[in-house]
Amino acid sequence: MKFINLLFPFGYWLLISAVTLRILIKRRTVTSAMSWLLIIYILPIIGMIAYLSLGESNLGKHRAESARNIWLNTVKLLNNFQHMRHIFSTKNSDVARPLFDLCRYRQGIAGMKGNEIQLLTNTDNAMHTLIQDIQQARHSIEMVFYIWQPGGLADEVAKSFIAAALSGVSCRLMLDSAGSVAFFRSPWANMMRNAGIDVVEALQVSILRVFLRRIDLRQHRKLVLIDNYLAYTGSMNLADPRFFKQNVGVGQWIDLMVRMKGPIAITMDIVYACDWETETGKRILSLNPLYENIPFKEDSNHTIQIIASGPGFPEDIIHQALLTAVYSAREQLIMTTPYFVPSDDLLHAICTAAQRGVEVSIVVPLHNDSLLVGWASRAFFTEMLEAGVKIYQFKDGLLHSKSVLVDKQLSLVGTVNLDMRSLWLNFEIILVIDDSDFGQNLADVQNNYISCSRLLNNTLWSKRAWWKRIIEQLCYFFSPLL
Repeated sequence: MKFINLLFPFGYWLLISAVTLRILIKRRTVTSAMSWLLIIYILPIIGMIAYLSLGESNLGKHRAESARNIWLNTVKLLNNFQHMRHIFSTKNSDVARPLFDLCRYRQGIAGMKGNEIQLLTNTDNAMHTLIQDIQQARHSIEMVFYIWQPGGLADEVAKSFIAAALSGVSCRLMLDSAGSVAFFRSPWANMMRNAGIDVVEALQVSILRVFLRRIDLRQHRKLVLIDNYLAYTGSMNLADPRFFKQNVGVGQWIDLMVRMKGPIAITMDIVYACDWETETGKRILSLNPLYENIPFKEDSNHTIQIIASGPGFPEDIIHQALLTAVYSAREQLIMTTPYFVPSDDLLHAICTAAQRGVEVSIVVPLHNDSLLVGWASRAFFTEMLEAGVKIYQFKDGLLHSKSVLVDKQLSLVGTVNLDMRSLWLNFEIILVIDDSDFGQNLADVQNNYISCSRLLNNTLWSKRAWWKRIIEQLCYFFSPLL
């Protein structure tokens, strides 16, 4: 008994020491490491379980090895497109050049020209436009969404998707297991499979998988590809706002989508194929002959780049891209996000931009569907207000649009929230556009958000109740883990 009594505490502290060592040898921010260490030493058992299941970007051994191999094959495939010189841009504006240079170096492909682009600012309009494009599809339809919520216009999209499959169009659908749980519990999944649609439940959630991979690693992309030349991406899930999360009390969700025709669909097709192979093991990536005849708009003056992140993709690229964009600002920087829990580096870049004379505006929802994130966000407000950043709180619903506009020239629109999960963990995608006309359109949308917001007053903010400050700091403690 004496031996057992000694063995238990020895094993207990050996386990804590092993997890501590694992945290220290992993390359992560100091604040993140310190937060994990504090949690583990204050709540040892809970902390160790939380770290082993949530603390690392673990895709699973088999998946991680597969993802690395897929990216190597992708790089080789990208080289096959180099002969199509007419689709690649060699010029960028001064403000966009650093970011496009970064993307070319990290991803192995330059920005593309010759595309038609359309900004869709209304969910109803985006859904109806998507339905029309699905109805006109002739060869293939590929989709990936974090959330597909049955009801309303989402069902109309589903019906048109099924009709396309029944008419002979090749259809693939990938949905995140956690985000689209309502879809997989509904009749729609089997209805689509019976129609011939290849439906995949990505990153399935179960108790047995907790220690095999990180369970909160999510497929957060929103992407549609039709006939290899028409593409959509942005913040919109496949959910009708009139039927989605109405019991949360934050109002309807407000989103942005971008519809594109042209060569940029090649890059998006490659991203989709990588995700598909990582999840299913089936290779659909090939030099599609349809690419040779892809529509090319001669008079387009913009350049577009796609940035994709997630295990297997270039590490830390989303974070690098945002930092590069912020530091490129000279006159104006506007950012919209539903979840604002930035890294120390990103917060410093935003505050520095304001302090060097850039007009910096951040637009966030007044009411958030995530209580913890909402309080954690407020912990950053004081530092930003003191630096001269304007913080607008959107009042007319949950502002779900994710956008960055630099000097009305460089636009970033996609699925990325300004939080740790999007910056370093999830499968995300950002569309980068170097074009003053598109920038002006995005500016008009962002200014409309601002007109429906209240400007946070620094003086009033400094007088907020003491108990609110305590809650903010407690939630800030968990910010590196959100």
